[in-house]
Amino acid sequence: MTYNRYPAILMLKDGKIYKGWTLLNSTTSFGEVIFNTGMTGYQEIMTDPSYAEQIITFTYPEIGNTGINYNDNESNKIHIKGIVVKNLCFSPNNWRKQESFISYIITNKIPHIFGIDTRALTKHLRKTGSMNGCISSQYLNPDLLSLKLKDIPRIEGSDLVQQVTTSKSYVFKDYSNQYFSYLQYKTDKTYGYGLKIIVIDFGVKHNILSRLDNYGCSTYILPATTSYTEIQSYNPDGIVLSNGPGDPSAIKYAIKTIKKIITYTNLPIFGICMGHQIISLALEAKTFKLKFGHRGLNHPSGIKQKAEVTSQNHGFAVTKESLYDKTINITHFNLNDSTVAAIFHSKKPIFSVQYHPEASPGPHDSDYLFKYFISLTKQFKQYNNYTNSSSNQIL
Repeated sequence: MTYNRYPAILMLKDGKIYKGWTLLNSTTSFGEVIFNTGMTGYQEIMTDPSYAEQIITFTYPEIGNTGINYNDNESNKIHIKGIVVKNLCFSPNNWRKQESFISYIITNKIPHIFGIDTRALTKHLRKTGSMNGCISSQYLNPDLLSLKLKDIPRIEGSDLVQQVTTSKSYVFKDYSNQYFSYLQYKTDKTYGYGLKIIVIDFGVKHNILSRLDNYGCSTYILPATTSYTEIQSYNPDGIVLSNGPGDPSAIKYAIKTIKKIITYTNLPIFGICMGHQIISLALEAKTFKLKFGHRGLNHPSGIKQKAEVTSQNHGFAVTKESLYDKTINITHFNLNDSTVAAIFHSKKPIFSVQYHPEASPGPHDSDYLFKYFISLTKQFKQYNNYTNSSSNQIL
Protein backbone atom coordinates (compact mmCIF):
# COMPACT_ATOMS: atom_id res chain seq x y z
CA MET A 1 0.00 0.00 0.00
CA THR A 2 1.24 3.47 -0.90
CA TYR A 3 1.08 6.27 1.66
CA ASN A 4 1.33 10.00 1.05
CA ARG A 5 4.26 11.67 2.73
CA TYR A 6 4.18 15.28 3.85
CA PRO A 7 7.09 17.51 4.90
CA ALA A 8 7.29 18.03 8.65
CA ILE A 9 9.44 19.87 11.13
CA LEU A 10 10.58 19.09 14.67
CA MET A 11 11.52 22.23 16.55
CA LEU A 12 12.98 22.41 20.04
CA LYS A 13 12.50 25.34 22.39
CA ASP A 14 16.18 26.28 22.08
CA GLY A 15 15.64 26.86 18.35
CA LYS A 16 17.16 23.59 17.09
CA ILE A 17 15.33 22.37 13.96
CA TYR A 18 15.07 18.91 12.36
CA LYS A 19 13.32 18.37 9.04
CA GLY A 20 11.63 15.11 8.06
CA TRP A 21 8.42 13.50 6.87
CA THR A 22 5.03 12.54 8.24
CA LEU A 23 2.05 10.53 7.03
CA LEU A 24 -0.41 13.00 8.60
CA ASN A 25 -1.08 16.30 6.90
CA SER A 26 -1.81 19.58 8.70
CA THR A 27 -1.04 18.45 12.24
CA THR A 28 0.81 20.20 15.06
CA SER A 29 1.63 18.80 18.50
CA PHE A 30 3.54 20.23 21.46
CA GLY A 31 5.21 18.41 24.34
CA GLU A 32 8.43 17.71 26.19
CA VAL A 33 10.90 16.06 23.79
CA ILE A 34 12.63 13.08 25.42
CA PHE A 35 14.31 9.87 24.27
CA ASN A 36 13.91 6.17 25.03
CA THR A 37 16.77 3.73 24.42
CA GLY A 38 14.71 0.51 24.38
CA MET A 39 15.16 -1.74 21.35
CA THR A 40 11.51 -2.79 21.50
CA GLY A 41 8.30 -1.86 23.27
CA TYR A 42 7.05 1.02 21.12
CA GLN A 43 3.43 -0.10 21.59
CA GLU A 44 3.74 -0.22 25.37
CA ILE A 45 5.46 3.18 25.41
CA MET A 46 2.74 4.89 23.37
CA THR A 47 0.01 3.58 25.70
CA ASP A 48 1.91 4.16 28.97
CA PRO A 49 0.22 6.98 30.94
CA SER A 50 3.62 7.99 32.36
CA TYR A 51 4.46 9.48 28.95
CA ALA A 52 1.58 11.98 29.01
CA GLU A 53 2.50 15.34 27.44
CA GLN A 54 5.75 13.97 25.99
CA ILE A 55 7.14 13.54 22.47
CA ILE A 56 9.14 10.32 22.37
CA THR A 57 12.35 9.99 20.40
CA PHE A 58 13.10 6.32 19.72
CA THR A 59 16.84 5.76 19.55
CA TYR A 60 16.39 2.34 17.94
CA PRO A 61 16.80 3.06 14.21
CA GLU A 62 13.67 1.36 12.82
CA ILE A 63 10.26 1.28 14.51
CA GLY A 64 7.27 -0.87 13.64
CA ASN A 65 8.97 -4.14 12.63
CA THR A 66 6.59 -6.35 14.64
CA GLY A 67 3.43 -4.36 14.01
CA ILE A 68 0.72 -3.93 16.65
CA ASN A 69 -1.30 -6.45 18.64
CA TYR A 70 -4.24 -5.60 20.91
CA ASN A 71 -3.01 -7.32 24.08
CA ASP A 72 0.23 -5.51 24.92
CA ASN A 73 -1.24 -2.04 25.49
CA GLU A 74 -0.49 -0.61 28.93
CA SER A 75 -3.76 1.35 29.01
CA ASN A 76 -6.88 1.83 26.94
CA LYS A 77 -5.69 4.98 25.14
CA ILE A 78 -2.65 6.71 23.69
CA HIS A 79 -1.07 9.26 26.02
CA ILE A 80 1.97 10.54 24.13
CA LYS A 81 2.04 13.83 22.23
CA GLY A 82 4.08 12.43 19.35
CA ILE A 83 6.91 10.17 18.21
CA VAL A 84 10.23 10.83 16.49
CA VAL A 85 11.87 8.01 14.53
CA LYS A 86 14.63 7.51 11.99
CA ASN A 87 12.90 4.86 9.86
CA LEU A 88 9.33 3.59 9.84
CA CYS A 89 8.84 -0.06 8.92
CA PHE A 90 6.38 -0.41 6.04
CA SER A 91 6.56 -4.24 5.93
CA PRO A 92 6.04 -5.56 9.50
CA ASN A 93 6.03 -9.28 10.22
CA ASN A 94 5.24 -11.06 13.46
CA TRP A 95 3.06 -14.02 14.43
CA ARG A 96 1.09 -11.86 16.90
CA LYS A 97 0.63 -8.88 14.57
CA GLN A 98 -2.99 -7.74 14.22
CA GLU A 99 -2.33 -4.37 12.58
CA SER A 100 0.60 -2.62 10.97
CA PHE A 101 2.31 0.16 12.87
CA ILE A 102 1.70 2.53 9.96
CA SER A 103 -2.04 1.84 10.02
CA TYR A 104 -2.05 2.27 13.80
CA ILE A 105 -0.47 5.74 13.84
CA ILE A 106 -2.64 6.94 10.96
CA THR A 107 -5.90 5.56 12.40
CA ASN A 108 -5.13 7.02 15.85
CA LYS A 109 -3.76 10.27 14.39
CA ILE A 110 -0.53 10.01 16.38
CA PRO A 111 1.68 13.02 15.54
CA HIS A 112 5.01 11.80 14.18
CA ILE A 113 8.09 12.67 12.18
CA PHE A 114 10.50 10.26 10.53
CA GLY A 115 13.58 10.45 8.34
CA ILE A 116 15.66 12.51 10.78
CA ASP A 117 18.96 11.72 12.48
CA THR A 118 17.71 10.52 15.88
CA ARG A 119 21.29 9.87 17.02
CA ALA A 120 22.12 13.57 16.57
CA LEU A 121 18.88 14.58 18.29
CA THR A 122 19.58 12.30 21.25
CA LYS A 123 23.11 13.63 21.62
CA HIS A 124 21.71 17.16 21.61
CA LEU A 125 19.15 16.32 24.32
CA ARG A 126 21.83 14.66 26.44
CA LYS A 127 23.97 17.79 26.18
CA THR A 128 21.28 20.43 26.68
CA GLY A 129 18.63 18.43 28.57
CA SER A 130 15.06 17.49 27.72
CA MET A 131 12.96 20.47 26.68
CA ASN A 132 9.65 21.43 25.12
CA GLY A 133 9.29 21.10 21.39
CA CYS A 134 6.78 20.51 18.63
CA ILE A 135 6.12 18.35 15.58
CA SER A 136 4.28 20.11 12.77
CA SER A 137 3.26 19.50 9.18
CA GLN A 138 0.80 22.36 9.47
CA TYR A 139 3.29 25.15 10.20
CA LEU A 140 6.75 24.97 8.67
CA ASN A 141 7.75 28.52 9.62
CA PRO A 142 10.27 28.31 12.52
CA ASP A 143 9.49 31.85 13.68
CA LEU A 144 5.80 31.04 14.08
CA LEU A 145 6.52 27.76 15.91
CA SER A 146 8.98 29.54 18.19
CA LEU A 147 6.23 31.95 19.29
CA LYS A 148 3.81 29.10 19.94
CA LEU A 149 6.41 27.17 21.96
CA LYS A 150 6.75 30.05 24.41
CA ASP A 151 3.23 29.38 25.69
CA ILE A 152 3.76 25.67 26.42
CA PRO A 153 4.09 25.02 30.19
CA ARG A 154 7.11 23.21 31.59
CA ILE A 155 6.80 19.78 33.19
CA GLU A 156 8.21 21.15 36.45
CA GLY A 157 5.32 22.00 38.76
CA SER A 158 2.76 20.30 36.51
CA ASP A 159 0.20 17.91 37.97
CA LEU A 160 -0.39 15.56 35.03
CA VAL A 161 -1.75 12.76 37.21
CA GLN A 162 -5.30 14.14 37.10
CA GLN A 163 -5.21 13.78 33.30
CA VAL A 164 -4.58 10.02 33.48
CA THR A 165 -5.98 8.69 36.77
CA THR A 166 -9.24 6.74 36.76
CA SER A 167 -12.37 8.80 37.38
CA LYS A 168 -13.93 6.11 39.57
CA SER A 169 -12.83 3.02 41.47
CA TYR A 170 -13.07 -0.43 39.92
CA VAL A 171 -12.03 -4.05 40.47
CA PHE A 172 -9.42 -5.45 38.10
CA LYS A 173 -9.75 -8.75 36.32
CA ASP A 174 -7.34 -9.64 33.53
CA TYR A 175 -9.54 -11.59 31.14
CA SER A 176 -6.76 -11.73 28.55
CA ASN A 177 -4.86 -14.26 30.70
CA GLN A 178 -7.11 -17.12 29.72
CA TYR A 179 -6.39 -16.53 26.04
CA PHE A 180 -2.73 -15.54 26.24
CA SER A 181 -1.41 -17.66 29.10
CA TYR A 182 1.76 -18.30 27.09
CA LEU A 183 2.68 -14.65 27.55
CA GLN A 184 2.36 -14.66 31.32
CA TYR A 185 5.00 -15.17 33.96
CA LYS A 186 5.15 -18.48 35.76
CA THR A 187 3.31 -17.55 38.93
CA ASP A 188 1.67 -19.33 41.86
CA LYS A 189 -1.84 -18.09 41.17
CA THR A 190 -3.00 -18.87 44.69
CA TYR A 191 -0.12 -17.20 46.57
CA GLY A 192 -2.02 -13.95 47.07
CA TYR A 193 -5.50 -15.47 47.31
CA GLY A 194 -7.67 -13.71 49.89
CA LEU A 195 -5.58 -10.51 49.90
CA LYS A 196 -7.32 -7.22 49.19
CA ILE A 197 -4.84 -4.90 47.49
CA ILE A 198 -5.58 -1.23 46.83
CA VAL A 199 -3.79 0.35 43.87
CA ILE A 200 -3.68 4.15 43.90
CA ASP A 201 -3.80 5.09 40.23
CA PHE A 202 -1.34 7.85 39.31
CA GLY A 203 -1.31 6.51 35.74
CA VAL A 204 -1.10 2.77 36.37
CA LYS A 205 0.22 0.39 33.72
CA HIS A 206 -1.88 -2.65 32.88
CA ASN A 207 0.98 -5.02 33.63
CA ILE A 208 1.23 -3.92 37.28
CA LEU A 209 -2.40 -4.91 37.74
CA SER A 210 -1.84 -8.10 35.77
CA ARG A 211 1.04 -9.15 38.04
CA LEU A 212 -1.13 -8.77 41.14
CA ASP A 213 -3.94 -10.61 39.41
CA ASN A 214 -1.54 -13.43 38.43
CA TYR A 215 -0.88 -14.01 42.14
CA GLY A 216 -4.60 -14.26 42.87
CA CYS A 217 -4.99 -10.93 44.69
CA SER A 218 -8.28 -9.06 44.72
CA THR A 219 -7.18 -5.76 43.24
CA TYR A 220 -9.11 -2.50 43.65
CA ILE A 221 -7.99 0.54 41.67
CA LEU A 222 -8.77 3.94 43.20
CA PRO A 223 -8.36 7.48 41.81
CA ALA A 224 -5.26 9.43 42.84
CA THR A 225 -7.48 11.91 44.70
CA THR A 226 -9.00 9.26 47.00
CA SER A 227 -8.99 10.38 50.63
CA TYR A 228 -7.42 8.60 53.59
CA THR A 229 -10.88 7.86 55.04
CA GLU A 230 -12.13 6.30 51.81
CA ILE A 231 -9.03 4.14 51.45
CA GLN A 232 -9.51 2.91 55.01
CA SER A 233 -13.16 2.08 54.27
CA TYR A 234 -11.97 -0.69 51.92
CA ASN A 235 -10.13 -2.33 54.83
CA PRO A 236 -7.19 -3.19 52.55
CA ASP A 237 -4.43 -5.66 53.33
CA GLY A 238 -1.85 -3.74 51.32
CA ILE A 239 -1.41 -0.71 49.05
CA VAL A 240 0.44 -0.26 45.76
CA LEU A 241 1.28 3.25 44.55
CA SER A 242 1.55 3.19 40.77
CA ASN A 243 3.66 4.91 38.17
CA GLY A 244 2.49 8.20 36.65
CA PRO A 245 3.48 11.37 34.74
CA GLY A 246 4.55 14.86 35.71
CA ASP A 247 6.20 16.45 38.71
CA PRO A 248 5.67 14.36 41.88
CA SER A 249 6.00 17.40 44.15
CA ALA A 250 2.87 18.85 42.50
CA ILE A 251 0.73 15.89 43.65
CA LYS A 252 0.25 17.43 47.09
CA TYR A 253 -3.15 15.80 47.78
CA ALA A 254 -1.66 12.30 47.34
CA ILE A 255 1.44 13.12 49.38
CA LYS A 256 -0.82 14.26 52.24
CA THR A 257 -2.92 11.08 52.04
CA ILE A 258 0.07 8.72 51.95
CA LYS A 259 1.62 10.58 54.86
CA LYS A 260 -1.51 9.84 56.91
CA ILE A 261 -1.43 6.17 55.95
CA ILE A 262 2.23 5.89 56.96
CA THR A 263 1.62 7.72 60.24
CA TYR A 264 -1.60 6.08 61.42
CA THR A 265 -1.44 2.54 60.01
CA ASN A 266 0.94 -0.36 59.55
CA LEU A 267 -0.34 -1.24 56.09
CA PRO A 268 2.30 -2.63 53.71
CA ILE A 269 2.96 -0.13 50.90
CA PHE A 270 4.80 -0.81 47.63
CA GLY A 271 5.67 2.21 45.48
CA ILE A 272 6.63 2.01 41.80
CA CYS A 273 8.23 4.96 39.97
CA MET A 274 5.88 7.89 40.74
CA GLY A 275 4.74 5.82 43.74
CA HIS A 276 8.35 5.71 44.94
CA GLN A 277 8.59 9.48 44.70
CA ILE A 278 5.25 10.02 46.49
CA ILE A 279 6.38 7.77 49.37
CA SER A 280 9.69 9.65 49.59
CA LEU A 281 7.95 13.03 49.64
CA ALA A 282 5.54 11.78 52.30
CA LEU A 283 8.61 10.85 54.35
CA GLU A 284 9.84 14.47 54.07
CA ALA A 285 12.39 13.81 51.30
CA LYS A 286 12.69 16.01 48.20
CA THR A 287 12.69 15.39 44.46
CA PHE A 288 14.41 17.09 41.51
CA LYS A 289 14.18 17.02 37.73
CA LEU A 290 16.82 14.98 35.93
CA LYS A 291 18.64 16.59 33.03
CA PHE A 292 17.32 14.12 30.44
CA GLY A 293 15.68 11.38 32.50
CA HIS A 294 16.03 7.61 32.57
CA ARG A 295 14.04 5.86 29.85
CA GLY A 296 14.99 2.44 28.58
CA LEU A 297 15.14 -1.29 29.28
CA ASN A 298 18.74 -1.77 30.41
CA HIS A 299 19.45 0.47 33.39
CA PRO A 300 21.67 -1.24 35.98
CA SER A 301 20.42 -0.72 39.54
CA GLY A 302 21.97 -2.07 42.69
CA ILE A 303 24.37 -1.50 45.56
CA LYS A 304 27.84 -2.73 46.44
CA GLN A 305 28.48 -5.93 44.48
CA LYS A 306 24.88 -6.66 43.46
CA ALA A 307 23.00 -5.29 40.46
CA GLU A 308 19.81 -5.86 38.51
CA VAL A 309 19.03 -4.82 34.96
CA THR A 310 15.89 -2.71 35.14
CA SER A 311 13.35 -0.95 32.95
CA GLN A 312 13.03 2.74 33.79
CA ASN A 313 10.90 5.68 32.71
CA HIS A 314 11.08 8.82 34.80
CA GLY A 315 12.18 12.43 34.51
CA PHE A 316 12.38 13.14 38.27
CA ALA A 317 14.35 11.48 41.06
CA VAL A 318 14.60 11.60 44.86
CA THR A 319 17.37 13.80 46.25
CA LYS A 320 19.76 11.47 48.07
CA GLU A 321 20.78 14.08 50.63
CA SER A 322 17.15 14.62 51.67
CA LEU A 323 16.83 11.02 52.91
CA TYR A 324 18.29 11.99 56.26
CA ASP A 325 15.82 9.99 58.38
CA LYS A 326 17.68 6.98 59.77
CA THR A 327 14.59 4.81 59.37
CA ILE A 328 14.85 5.18 55.56
CA ASN A 329 17.40 2.90 53.94
CA ILE A 330 18.62 3.12 50.34
CA THR A 331 18.78 -0.39 48.85
CA HIS A 332 19.54 0.43 45.20
CA PHE A 333 21.20 3.18 43.20
CA ASN A 334 21.01 3.75 39.47
CA LEU A 335 24.53 2.63 38.61
CA ASN A 336 24.76 4.98 35.63
CA ASP A 337 24.51 8.19 37.65
CA SER A 338 24.20 7.12 41.33
CA THR A 339 20.68 8.52 41.79
CA VAL A 340 18.41 6.81 44.33
CA ALA A 341 16.70 3.76 42.78
CA ALA A 342 15.04 2.02 45.78
CA ILE A 343 14.36 2.51 49.49
CA PHE A 344 12.76 0.68 52.40
CA HIS A 345 11.52 1.78 55.82
CA SER A 346 13.15 -0.02 58.73
CA LYS A 347 10.15 0.37 61.09
CA LYS A 348 7.21 0.19 58.70
CA PRO A 349 6.35 -2.37 55.96
CA ILE A 350 7.10 0.15 53.23
CA PHE A 351 9.42 -0.08 50.26
CA SER A 352 9.60 1.49 46.81
CA VAL A 353 11.58 1.40 43.57
CA GLN A 354 12.40 3.97 40.91
CA TYR A 355 12.08 1.35 38.18
CA HIS A 356 9.51 -1.07 36.77
CA PRO A 357 9.52 -4.64 38.14
CA GLU A 358 6.50 -5.37 35.91
CA ALA A 359 8.57 -4.49 32.79
CA SER A 360 6.84 -5.60 29.61
CA PRO A 361 8.80 -5.85 27.48
CA GLY A 362 11.96 -5.69 29.48
CA PRO A 363 14.14 -7.50 32.00
CA HIS A 364 12.47 -9.56 34.71
CA ASP A 365 15.33 -9.27 37.22
CA SER A 366 13.17 -7.38 39.73
CA ASP A 367 9.89 -9.22 39.22
CA TYR A 368 10.48 -10.92 42.61
CA LEU A 369 9.36 -7.67 44.27
CA PHE A 370 5.70 -8.51 43.63
CA LYS A 371 6.07 -11.82 45.46
CA TYR A 372 8.00 -10.06 48.22
CA PHE A 373 5.22 -7.48 48.62
CA ILE A 374 2.57 -10.20 48.76
CA SER A 375 4.61 -12.18 51.29
CA LEU A 376 5.00 -9.06 53.44
CA THR A 377 1.28 -8.34 53.19
CA LYS A 378 0.37 -11.90 54.20
CA GLN A 379 2.64 -11.71 57.24
CA PHE A 380 1.10 -8.45 58.43
CA LYS A 381 -2.42 -9.72 57.80
CA GLN A 382 -1.72 -12.82 59.91
CA TYR A 383 -0.17 -10.68 62.64
CA ASN A 384 -3.13 -8.28 62.67
CA ASN A 385 -5.61 -11.17 62.76
CA TYR A 386 -3.71 -12.74 65.66
CA THR A 387 -3.57 -9.41 67.52
CA ASN A 388 -7.28 -8.77 67.03
CA SER A 389 -8.12 -12.34 68.08
CA SER A 390 -6.01 -12.02 71.25
CA SER A 391 -7.64 -8.67 72.08
CA ASN A 392 -11.11 -10.19 71.73
CA GLN A 393 -10.18 -13.09 74.02
CA ILE A 394 -8.98 -10.65 76.67
CA LEU A 395 -12.21 -8.67 76.38
